[in-house]
Amino acid sequence: MKKLALAIALGLSCALPLHAETPAELLVTVNTGNPQTQGMAFALASRAVFGEKVAVRVLLCSEGGKLAIKSVAPVAPLKPLNLTPNDMLRDLMKGGAKVQVCAIFLPNSEWKPADLVDGITVANPGEIAAHLLKPQVKTLTF
Repeated sequence: MKKLALAIALGLSCALPLHAETPAELLVTVNTGNPQTQGMAFALASRAVFGEKVAVRVLLCSEGGKLAIKSVAPVAPLKPLNLTPNDMLRDLMKGGAKVQVCAIFLPNSEWKPADLVDGITVANPGEIAAHLLKPQVKTLTF
């Protein structure tokens, strides 16, 4: 987490504009299995959580859902922080981000809810849809 905080302090990720009258929330959907793209998604989400104090929700779908599975080995650490996307996701969760897999990920895979990393749950489509419709929610999709 110290490396992540240092990256934020150095401004390695982009700041998200916020309006004082309406606290923004961020929904980050990660569909890709590409580690660099996952890393950038989590760097931006980390900036929101740790730098801007924004509520963040991460939705892992398709290949991105594999980040939620305990038995899937992490990829090699990404430079310059030497953190894997799994490390970055874990740090986001420690910072208060809510992390979920999409509702169709598990039923269409070999895994079960017991295979999910502690703290990661299955999203409810109705809840996600209602969240997306909130005017203060910003979305990023990777």
